[in-house]
Amino acid sequence: MPVSRRSLLLGSAASGAAALGLAACDGDSPDPGTGASDAGRGDGADSSRAVLRINGTEPATLLVPSDVNEVGSGRVIGGIFSMLLFHDATGTRVLEGAKAIESDDNQHWTITLEPGRRFSDGTPVTASSYVDAWNFGALSTNAQKNQAFYSAIEGFDAVSATPPTATTMSGLQVVDDETFTVALSWPQSDFPDLMGCVPFMPLPAVAYDDIPAFSERPVGNGPYVLTSWEHERAIELGINEHYEGPRTAANGGVVLRSYTDPETAYNDLLTGELDLLDGIPASALATFQDELGDRAVNQPGALLMSMTIPVASPDFTGEAGRLRRAAVSRAIDRAAICEALYAGTRVPATDFVCPTIAGGGATDIPGAEVLSFDAAVAKDLWAQAEAIAPYSGAPFTLDYTAELPDREWVEAVCAGVRANLGIEAVPQVHATVAEYRALLAERKIPGAFRSSWQADYPSMYNFLGPIFSSAARASGGTNFSDYANPAFDDLLVQGLAAPDADAAIALWKQAQAMLMTDLPAIPLWYQNTLGGSGEGVRDVTFGWNSFPFYFEASKG
Repeated sequence: MPVSRRSLLLGSAASGAAALGLAACDGDSPDPGTGASDAGRGDGADSSRAVLRINGTEPATLLVPSDVNEVGSGRVIGGIFSMLLFHDATGTRVLEGAKAIESDDNQHWTITLEPGRRFSDGTPVTASSYVDAWNFGALSTNAQKNQAFYSAIEGFDAVSATPPTATTMSGLQVVDDETFTVALSWPQSDFPDLMGCVPFMPLPAVAYDDIPAFSERPVGNGPYVLTSWEHERAIELGINEHYEGPRTAANGGVVLRSYTDPETAYNDLLTGELDLLDGIPASALATFQDELGDRAVNQPGALLMSMTIPVASPDFTGEAGRLRRAAVSRAIDRAAICEALYAGTRVPATDFVCPTIAGGGATDIPGAEVLSFDAAVAKDLWAQAEAIAPYSGAPFTLDYTAELPDREWVEAVCAGVRANLGIEAVPQVHATVAEYRALLAERKIPGAFRSSWQADYPSMYNFLGPIFSSAARASGGTNFSDYANPAFDDLLVQGLAAPDADAAIALWKQAQAMLMTDLPAIPLWYQNTLGGSGEGVRDVTFGWNSFPFYFEASKG
């Protein structure tokens, strides 16, 4: 089956909003932005209910659904926008903006909206609000990071071309204010799950007047509304009085504080300066459950940690490069790192998909022994590579960002590479997530780098297509390794069109076998969902994909 750019419907990098957590932060002198008039927003904190203080990071993308592909932005956008449906804590679909999502053949879909829904400025949410937003996201001249998400919709090739030959996708048709249709390029049984992903949120007409300004003060249709933003410090979300849906906030709003040091965030939780934390620093992993008691969270999650080596990285191209990737993988003692650094809160990876996802955590993928530590095999693989193309002698570098709690494991991995392969291995740190992601997007990190994937929706495909498909190499995509394998792409497509989940999983396992050989990324471990809440905080639920459902929590 030939594969074109429109042949893959892809997810974005761990957006954070798939769990419908959101976030906000406090600040003494917030910048309200200039996106739209404040009149009729229906925003503000509910004085009868306490505002929650939550950890976050400065958004690294526009606060526009088609651009959000990282956690800092995702925390915010998941609160100020609603999707057609969301996945509850167990991963079950729950309709939100949609009244029905229907198809007789899994290729031609009719979406009926709940009537009377409005944006936070009071304007109606209509079928055009969705169709226009998806067309905006797909149009190449808009350079949106989630462009590939729309690639299975008929007409995507025309709008994504450079230059585009059309401005709207032929597969999207507005029937009336409450109904639109979607025609895909092939049947896709899990299409409704995609409707619970950030890029498929709607936009009001005011957004297109000035997208950057709108991003500073977006108008959404979710349970919250952005009321203030002091960059690098805090974002405040108040209650959206126009919201009608299943995610009605139990609190009076949320404040997402931007932290550059995970230790500081955890200490703030311990001292009562923070109400909810969705991560635990490495230094506290052995003690946080004793320190927090029943306020601690430690449960299986949907986050895979990995290390990516771009396919064009010097010394890692061709057959010699594949052997060297395998050698590096076998030089890493995952079990020892998980125990010594993470007190068992990480589990060594056996495949590319977390075990909380159907088909994930597989132990029967051909070639998966490459993920097992064996120093002798690592040395032999390296020697085989040397016989093909001698190593340049340049230090092996592993990049990461200081804003995330990765320093300890990066140093441990480098130590393993040095000890077991006899080459110099050096950690390289970047100050912020935004800086780090910009370098990745511009392909300015030539060596290995820290990578991870937190699921957008509960599907095995979501761990494969967005990271390794050829289509995701496009500008704004999340295939940062630049891996391209037509046979792999073909198996992805076959899995999406499979008649049932079991058939899809079988095909995607075949695709994983190819990844085990090529190793564009090296799986390290599955990360448990970790976090904690403050004294007096009630109804804390962490979802299937490791994000807290902020709208359910309250305190007082």
